[in-house]
Amino acid sequence: MSFNLVDYKSSELLSLARTVETPLSTGEVHCLSLRSDPEQLYYLYLPANVNSNAKIFVSVHGISRNAESHVRRNIKRAEKRNVVIVAPLFTKQRFPDYQRLGRSGGLRADYKLLDILDEVKEKVGLNAQRFYLFGYSGGGQFVHRFAMAYPDKVARVAIGAAGWYTPPNECRRFPYGLRSDPKLPDLHFDIQKIVKIPACVLVGEFDNKLDEQLRVSEKIVKRQGESRIERGKKWINKMKKKAQRYHQQTHYEFHILPNAGHSYSQCMREGRMGGIVFRFLFGSLNGLEKN
Repeated sequence: MSFNLVDYKSSELLSLARTVETPLSTGEVHCLSLRSDPEQLYYLYLPANVNSNAKIFVSVHGISRNAESHVRRNIKRAEKRNVVIVAPLFTKQRFPDYQRLGRSGGLRADYKLLDILDEVKEKVGLNAQRFYLFGYSGGGQFVHRFAMAYPDKVARVAIGAAGWYTPPNECRRFPYGLRSDPKLPDLHFDIQKIVKIPACVLVGEFDNKLDEQLRVSEKIVKRQGESRIERGKKWINKMKKKAQRYHQQTHYEFHILPNAGHSYSQCMREGRMGGIVFRFLFGSLNGLEKN
């Protein structure tokens, strides 16, 4: 059964979850409660042939908090590649600013994701040192900032229709650049490591105008553009230029998804976003893969 978790209270959420057990069954979507913080939920899928060398795919929801859907829509692709799926649930009550790692209040979403990944690695017996990240909308904001904050932990990152981006500008404070911010005093950004992470941006072809969910401050519009398409293109181009400055031939991609607006399900169904993301993160399957 699927749940719409946008407005659930903590007590209702906990009734859906259980603490991690050993062993966890394969081929099943687990809703789990973090042992060190029982109110923190996440979804986990283990492919049938999971082993210690399996890669970890982290998929992060937007403001709809549809974490379970991020798992279920990628099961077939994960099975084909023997990839473990992890989808954290960042509730509105506890993580009102997860998109910026918790800079403006609430809990630190980056810390919680690290705790979740440590637990999954321990309980499943995984060796992965780097993770493969995807996030949609607000989740896209989170994953690219997480990658910038923890470049040694990220293999590749795919960003679906983020509202706005942290540019590789070392003169402006985070999240408007990569200079350390007093609100997140433990984070220090290493641009030479950041530009080594391959990145991909994907946006629906109809996601080309301002809307009520899009940050429209004069500063952001002036520097990044008026639509998610324009903002995504600009960020990719800035990252390419910065990588070249540090003599890195890092791979970057930008994709327009056909027949899709600003909707995760529409981008997956009509825009075939899932197939593009998995090919970018994990490579093609003998060139014969369908979306």
